[in-house]
Amino acid sequence: MAAELNGPRIEPRSGKARHLVVFLHGYGADGNDLIDIGRAWQPHLRDAAFVSPHAPRPCAQAPTGREWFPLTFRDPHERWNGCLAAAPALNQFLDAELARHGLPASALALVGFSQGTMMALHTGLRRAVAPAAIIGYSGLFVLPANDPAAVKGEIVARPPILLVHGDRDELIPAQALFHSAQTLAALEVPVEWHLSHGIGHGIDAEGLRHGGEFLVRQLGKK
Repeated sequence: MAAELNGPRIEPRSGKARHLVVFLHGYGADGNDLIDIGRAWQPHLRDAAFVSPHAPRPCAQAPTGREWFPLTFRDPHERWNGCLAAAPALNQFLDAELARHGLPASALALVGFSQGTMMALHTGLRRAVAPAAIIGYSGLFVLPANDPAAVKGEIVARPPILLVHGDRDELIPAQALFHSAQTLAALEVPVEWHLSHGIGHGIDAEGLRHGGEFLVRQLGKK
């Protein structure tokens, strides 16, 4: 049975949710790491509920943090296998959270950072109903054996995607942004991207602005 997730929430400013924005944190952090982005975006997304679940596993490398899946960097397939293993718990949480607000699956938006971006892309593109949007900060699109053809039949949802990356990222090089964008485009997934100059493995004010504007644009269509 999939682990039950939970984390900090921000209720909609308008009082009634029309959209659900779910933040997926990076390796070694927890849900508290990203929830403040919801407070920054809330003035422009008054009808959105925000939630940032803690990943299901204690992090082996950061005892006070969490992980969606372990990283040893010894197994070339660990990211792919990790996404597969973590997806059921995340999908269960997304469905329950949508139901809590009485929202359709199309009202969902996913925002990930690093390992959370891997989970957002893996899960969001396989949802029976496409999310309204996916934003991926400092991450990458995980493939089995680095082969896009291997997942072509699995991609059933093609939501608009924004990828944001720092050009000085020392953990996941900026080249991952371009490779992911090209792969997604080849799978007929609409993707935009922004490269933050002088930024390492993190999110700067410009990246946050781009993300907020992207969400306002995409959720405004729903």
